[in-house]
Amino acid sequence: MVFTSTYTACFLFADVSYLTNEFLETAIEWIPGKENIRLRDLPSLVTTADVDEINLIITLIERTSRASAVIFNTFESFERDVLDALSTMFPPIYTLGPLQLLVDQFPNGNLKNFGSNLWKEEPGCIEWLDSKEPNSVVYVNFGSITVITPQQMMEFAWGLANSNKPFLWIIRPDLVEGESAMLPSEFVSETKKRGMLANWCPQELVLKHPSIGGFLCHMGWNSTMDSICAGVPLICWPFFADQQTNCMFACTEWGIGLQIDNNVKRDEVEKLVRELMEGEKGKDMKRKAMEWKTKAEEVTRPGGSSFGNLEALVKVLACKQTC
Repeated sequence: MVFTSTYTACFLFADVSYLTNEFLETAIEWIPGKENIRLRDLPSLVTTADVDEINLIITLIERTSRASAVIFNTFESFERDVLDALSTMFPPIYTLGPLQLLVDQFPNGNLKNFGSNLWKEEPGCIEWLDSKEPNSVVYVNFGSITVITPQQMMEFAWGLANSNKPFLWIIRPDLVEGESAMLPSEFVSETKKRGMLANWCPQELVLKHPSIGGFLCHMGWNSTMDSICAGVPLICWPFFADQQTNCMFACTEWGIGLQIDNNVKRDEVEKLVRELMEGEKGKDMKRKAMEWKTKAEEVTRPGGSSFGNLEALVKVLACKQTC
């Protein structure tokens, strides 16, 4: 069944058994701004067997329509078709992203004191990266809340080990579902000279480090924006929420991503890491990632679209206070 409102469409299934691989390949041709997107590429919040989740999404979208302004952490050239479609549905839209770069335009302010990290950072990661060659290290981080199974962790571990590439892998204490995040001693012994394991790290600094050549991640929007700001291509393993959609854009629209199958296998991890770090496709992805980095820097400087949108938004809010 499809629930529709003025601004959104959500799919309610009798149960999750309907969500087979074949069915998820179904193309949806009527979503404004992104025709022919597959069902599997939609956010998990709108493909569900829970009517309460559907009602929540519809309520949030309808409330958004009553806002004075809608702010997006993105920039115009990055998602032009989608933004054009949304601008006909919502109140005035202001793209201010990437916020990570916009903040840099105000060096004397206190904005740098605000952070989004949920874990304590280990500064030793930067010193370790200093010892590595440029574009040689794979950075691996599945975000602050994603949980994986012990089997998935083993597949990623041995895929990284078999690639023979240096890696920095962030492993939160609660990363593995129902267990402590422990790796076999054989893996640790085999990779100790070219791998570093840490609980958390200053991600923006890590991605901007010259030794980082690729980012294996869950495709949360913050991590996606961090990679764009740093010009780092991606290996994508989306998990839930908006991550599937972000992955689709990275791989098909922006040209900066390679996707790992949900049923991850070590041979696939090894193959994609090698392709990212030394293959022709990986080189092309790096070139495109650097092009997006340049565009992101341009729009957040004075005279750029995101900087100008911030100025316009401030004027609108000031007028509402005084008019």
